[in-house]
Parts: sequence; structure tokens; C-alpha cells
Amino acid sequence: MMRLNDDLTVRTVVHAGGMEWVPSPSPGVDRRMLSRIGDEKARATSIVRYAAGSRFPTHRHPGGEEFLVLEGVFQDETGDFPAGTYVRNPPGSGHAPGSAPGCVIFVKLWQFRATDAERVVRQPGEGEALPACPGVERALRLFADGHEEVRLEDWVPDADVRLSNPQGLELLVLSGGFAEGDEAFGAQSWLRLPAGQDLVVHTGGQGARVWLKAGPLLQPDVCAF
Repeated sequence: MMRLNDDLTVRTVVHAGGMEWVPSPSPGVDRRMLSRIGDEKARATSIVRYAAGSRFPTHRHPGGEEFLVLEGVFQDETGDFPAGTYVRNPPGSGHAPGSAPGCVIFVKLWQFRATDAERVVRQPGEGEALPACPGVERALRLFADGHEEVRLEDWVPDADVRLSNPQGLELLVLSGGFAEGDEAFGAQSWLRLPAGQDLVVHTGGQGARVWLKAGPLLQPDVCAF
């Protein structure tokens, strides 16, 4: 069984934008693996690239699937999902994903609570606008259920940003970048912080757009794997 970045008690960083793509079992579908427990059946966080015209065969997600479309248009039998779309497919759901024009998605598998049965689709720009705060120009809440919160945030250029982290924090850089100490983060950099490690960064001249999830890094009632 593959185990990759599976220790949730330590700070974990993957600068995925510089990684090689690894082929999946489906032709034309490649991956950059960020965290994984398991082989093809896995509790996993990945960036997945679909070549134009590629698709996966119909399959189910016993542990749920959460994804953000980074580039192109993701497609399945429920519709088209352009870049910026956020989707939560609950445990037990299934589909036949693919992309006629090609796409790149950030996807998390088998990380839902066992009782989370809600399907969520947020098209680009949809969500709850949150008040601005120091260093954060815009924030959009995509999902919150009292157990975890998912947001898109635009950070001001050349600014200090501090986020408290009482339960756990996961972040993916979508565009722009920032520095945490001496470490530079750019597009597709992924950071996971255990509870109690606050995020303190300084943005670059372009600012940064980030996807954030705040909450336990593994829910206590996560779907059995």
C-alpha cells in the first residue's frame, strides 16, 4: 500500500507545479500526488490532468469526492464544470468523469464524514462573500457545515497575512504566490498545517489567490476506508 505524506501531525508542503505528471490507469489522465494512503483505492489528495477527450470509466466514490477545477472544463453526466467550479460529491455517489477540451482539477478522495450526504456545486463566483480582513482583499465561502469550512481568498500584493489555525489548515495556491519564512510558494503549491500552527506569510507583487480548508485534517467520523 502506498503511503505518501500521511503523517497529519507535521507541517507538510508539496510544490506540485514543478513535479512530473504520473500516468493513471486511464489513458490521457495523469496525476501529481500530494498525499495518499492506498493504491488505486486510496484516501488521497491530488492534482489530476485530463487530456482533451480523455475520461475515466463509470465508478463510485464510497468515501466521497471533493474537487476544484483549476483549468479547462471538467465534465460528467451531470454537466460541465469550468475553471473555478467547486464540487462535493457525497459518499456513495458515482459518475463517469472526463473532459472534451481537457482540464486540470484539485481533488480529495475518501475524506468525507460518514454522515455528510449533501451534494454541493459552486459555479465560478458563487458562494458567500465574507468581510475583508488585514491582507485579504476578497474571501468567498464555498462550504461550511460546522465541521469544516472551505474558502477562496484573494490576498493583497506585498502584504502580511496571518491566519489562526485552531483545528487544522490546508491550502492550495491557485495563482500569484507568497513566502513563508524563506520558502517561496507559487501556483500549485500545497500546504497542510496541523492544529495550533498558525499561518504567517508575506505575499508577492501579484498577491495570491488561494483555496483554503479549515477544520480537522481527518474528521473523527471520516468514512471507513
